[in-house]
Amino acid sequence: MTSGSSSQQSVGLAAKVGAGVLALWGVLHVWVGVEGARQFATNGTRALWTMFLGGANAPVSAYQHPTDAVTSTVQGHLALNFCLDVGAAGLLGLALAWMIWKQASWSAYFIALVVIGVIDNAFLFTQVTPGLIALDAGTIGGPVLWAVACIVTPFGLPSIRAQRPVGASSVPA
Repeated sequence: MTSGSSSQQSVGLAAKVGAGVLALWGVLHVWVGVEGARQFATNGTRALWTMFLGGANAPVSAYQHPTDAVTSTVQGHLALNFCLDVGAAGLLGLALAWMIWKQASWSAYFIALVVIGVIDNAFLFTQVTPGLIALDAGTIGGPVLWAVACIVTPFGLPSIRAQRPVGASSVPA
């Protein structure tokens, strides 16, 4: 069996819990994308930056917004791009959660482990840890949810060793 043949693979409770946690991670990240786009569209660059700033080393009150239009436009679009990328990562998380839940997909698990791990840990160690973005439930929640999903999910997926290549017979020769 391959990770894509869902009809013959059993998805255990742990994998369903992990997929549910990963789906929650996805929803929260889609929200960041939508809220960032909303802030940018309705209130501009300042509102978008205010949505993020607030860490110990970058309080909102100390941040000096650019005064020239070009720099402000560039910063606003970079921040908007960040939000849209976060939202897209959330959609990826939702797709992977579905593949784990419905197809017992080890491939989806490994993509979540590596790709979402890089995304969340890059954010954690480049933005939160240096104190640029506030350390709070919202910013630490994503990495915690990702870690829980990564730890729990394998216990509910079928054994990788039991999987056979496509076309392999289950009857001994």
